[in-house]
Amino acid sequence: MSSMTDLIFLLLLFFVMASTMSSPNDIKIRLPQARAKTATKQVVAKVFIDELGNYSVALGKEKPVAILDEDLEAYLSSVQQQDSTMYVALHADEDIAYREVVRVLDIANEHKMKLVIATKR
Repeated sequence: MSSMTDLIFLLLLFFVMASTMSSPNDIKIRLPQARAKTATKQVVAKVFIDELGNYSVALGKEKPVAILDEDLEAYLSSVQQQDSTMYVALHADEDIAYREVVRVLDIANEHKMKLVIATKR
């Protein structure tokens, strides 16, 4: 019985040592250093839909401005042309028709924009 325990211990030791020595999937990449110490803040285009289905838009920390639903696609397209890394935050009232949310999702998808849906905690 003692020899079986020794054999298992030796096998365990062998596999632990062998696994730490080999790293076949490691890719050595030297990443460049950044001179700036702070990250840039990304601007968010916000789309608001109130309980009556009225649209409002805001860019960054600006105050929301009312917009016609026909003009929403043109607005989001112009925002994307200004900054292609920008994303859209959708703030929709919980009582509106789901088709209004889907409409904004479709517009964002057509223009390959990133979209997040804002919720309460």
